[in-house]
Amino acid sequence: MIHPLCLWASTSPEAEWDAGEIGCGDLVLELRLRLQAMKPGEILKVTARDPGAPQDIPAWCGLTGHKLVSSQHPDYRIQRKGG
Repeated sequence: MIHPLCLWASTSPEAEWDAGEIGCGDLVLELRLRLQAMKPGEILKVTARDPGAPQDIPAWCGLTGHKLVSSQHPDYRIQRKGG
Protein backbone atom coordinates (compact mmCIF):
# COMPACT_ATOMS: atom_id res chain seq x y z
CA MET A 1 0.00 0.00 0.00
CA ILE A 2 1.22 3.50 -0.86
CA HIS A 3 1.73 5.73 2.15
CA PRO A 4 -0.68 8.72 2.00
CA LEU A 5 2.15 11.24 2.16
CA CYS A 6 3.82 9.65 -0.88
CA LEU A 7 0.55 9.83 -2.78
CA TRP A 8 0.14 13.45 -1.71
CA ALA A 9 3.55 14.37 -3.08
CA SER A 10 3.10 12.48 -6.34
CA THR A 11 -0.17 14.09 -7.40
CA SER A 12 0.60 17.51 -8.83
CA PRO A 13 -2.54 19.62 -9.14
CA GLU A 14 -3.49 21.21 -12.45
CA ALA A 15 -5.32 23.96 -10.53
CA GLU A 16 -5.38 25.38 -7.01
CA TRP A 17 -8.06 27.24 -5.09
CA ASP A 18 -7.91 28.83 -1.64
CA ALA A 19 -11.49 28.62 -0.40
CA GLY A 20 -10.64 30.32 2.87
CA GLU A 21 -13.36 29.77 5.45
CA ILE A 22 -16.43 29.61 3.20
CA GLY A 23 -18.93 27.04 4.43
CA CYS A 24 -20.59 23.96 3.02
CA GLY A 25 -23.19 25.36 0.60
CA ASP A 26 -20.96 27.93 -1.07
CA LEU A 27 -17.96 25.60 -0.90
CA VAL A 28 -19.59 22.74 -2.80
CA LEU A 29 -21.19 25.06 -5.37
CA GLU A 30 -17.82 26.61 -6.15
CA LEU A 31 -16.15 23.18 -6.19
CA ARG A 32 -18.70 22.05 -8.77
CA LEU A 33 -18.00 25.04 -11.02
CA ARG A 34 -14.24 24.76 -10.73
CA LEU A 35 -14.18 21.03 -11.46
CA GLN A 36 -16.57 21.47 -14.41
CA ALA A 37 -13.99 23.80 -15.96
CA MET A 38 -11.30 21.11 -15.70
CA LYS A 39 -10.61 18.07 -17.87
CA PRO A 40 -11.45 14.55 -16.64
CA GLY A 41 -8.65 13.17 -14.49
CA GLU A 42 -7.20 16.57 -13.60
CA ILE A 43 -6.57 17.39 -9.95
CA LEU A 44 -7.75 20.45 -8.06
CA LYS A 45 -5.91 21.38 -4.86
CA VAL A 46 -8.31 23.05 -2.45
CA THR A 47 -7.40 24.82 0.77
CA ALA A 48 -10.57 24.94 2.90
CA ARG A 49 -10.31 26.17 6.49
CA ASP A 50 -14.01 25.79 7.35
CA PRO A 51 -14.32 23.45 10.38
CA GLY A 52 -16.89 21.36 8.49
CA ALA A 53 -14.63 20.75 5.48
CA PRO A 54 -13.19 17.43 6.78
CA GLN A 55 -16.72 15.99 6.63
CA ASP A 56 -18.20 18.06 3.79
CA ILE A 57 -15.57 17.54 1.10
CA PRO A 58 -15.35 13.71 1.35
CA ALA A 59 -19.16 13.46 1.47
CA TRP A 60 -19.53 15.72 -1.58
CA CYS A 61 -16.93 13.71 -3.51
CA GLY A 62 -18.80 10.51 -2.66
CA LEU A 63 -22.08 11.97 -3.91
CA THR A 64 -20.68 13.42 -7.13
CA GLY A 65 -18.23 10.71 -8.18
CA HIS A 66 -15.13 12.89 -8.01
CA LYS A 67 -12.18 11.21 -6.30
CA LEU A 68 -10.75 12.60 -3.09
CA VAL A 69 -7.10 11.82 -3.75
CA SER A 70 -5.87 13.09 -0.39
CA SER A 71 -6.97 15.13 2.56
CA GLN A 72 -4.89 16.73 5.25
CA HIS A 73 -7.06 19.52 6.61
CA PRO A 74 -7.03 22.28 5.41
CA ASP A 75 -5.60 20.88 2.14
CA TYR A 76 -7.55 18.55 -0.15
CA ARG A 77 -6.81 17.16 -3.62
CA ILE A 78 -9.79 16.21 -5.74
CA GLN A 79 -9.54 14.40 -9.06
CA ARG A 80 -12.24 15.29 -11.58
CA LYS A 81 -14.30 12.31 -12.63
CA GLY A 82 -14.06 11.05 -16.18
CA GLY A 83 -16.51 12.05 -18.92
